[in-house]
Amino acid sequence: MAVVPVGEVLLRRREYDESDVRVRPGRGSRPRTKDRPAHRDAVEGMVVSVDRGRWGVVLEGDPDRRMTAMRARELGRTPIVVGDRVGVVGDLSGRPDTLARIVRVEDRSTVLRRTADDTDPFERVVVANAEQLLIVVALADPPPRTGLVERALVAAYAGGLEPMLGLTKSDLADPEEFAAHFADLDVPVLLVGQGDDLTALHERIDGRLTALIGHSGVGKSTLVNRLVPDADRATGEVSGVGKGRHTSTQSVALPLPEGGWVVDTPGIRSFGLAHIEPDDVVAAFADLAEAVEDCPRGCTHLGPPADPECAFDALEGKSHRRAMAVRDLLAALASNDPW
Repeated sequence: MAVVPVGEVLLRRREYDESDVRVRPGRGSRPRTKDRPAHRDAVEGMVVSVDRGRWGVVLEGDPDRRMTAMRARELGRTPIVVGDRVGVVGDLSGRPDTLARIVRVEDRSTVLRRTADDTDPFERVVVANAEQLLIVVALADPPPRTGLVERALVAAYAGGLEPMLGLTKSDLADPEEFAAHFADLDVPVLLVGQGDDLTALHERIDGRLTALIGHSGVGKSTLVNRLVPDADRATGEVSGVGKGRHTSTQSVALPLPEGGWVVDTPGIRSFGLAHIEPDDVVAAFADLAEAVEDCPRGCTHLGPPADPECAFDALEGKSHRRAMAVRDLLAALASNDPW
């Protein structure tokens, strides 16, 4: 005699209806929302390193406690760079194998950007929120390149950073000749070589966030190791090709003993400025920004013959000298030469 399951007997007593079938909702059936978690409990911090989808973050006022963080899903592909002010949640202990989450990126006060070259439309943010940019230049071995300095100055002015020149290897060449190229821009010039006293530099950088850039081989990493004795940044000899070899591969913010931070960036081979317009540079100089209001529409401020009616040419005294120095920067910007 066949045994009929109890469940089957019960179903025979009535017709099937939709309640007899259990339907599992498919993926994506929940309505999407643009609302994002507020994360009001997020703690403020600063990004000090970036490495393959993980960010090193220190909390405000506690530079010795560093944690590793991931980017929260709700941020999507929001770019996060060294110097960014962020909100973090989760495990903030900084213990090994723990992971916090970056849930918010604050608006940036300054941005140092560059492109791979002047035909590349993709901007790369090098450092965010730096107050100053120290451009490290060797006076010899490798020989100094005014083109890189001019382009770095353009990027600093356009991004809202205060530029400075740091000259190394002054025992091999006279620094006055090179510094004279930029005298009318009122850019501070400091000797920061291996045997130079760094007191004047500390007066400018302690308590502030300062980015450092320079060609490989100019002594930038050696300078960083002097400023932050436990930084242990790699240093190396200059190669025979003149540009040097890269001795730092990742940007990193390092705490200064007396407060403040220096951001050591990788040695660069070029500095593209495809994202910058001439007026972005002129705007950094109050007297020149006011003068160019009298320029004709579309003026590039490069002067005759391209711009025969440029207001720069009507200026006098110090303003005229500064305008001519800025014109040199604009010529470097227009040159399409990322050096």
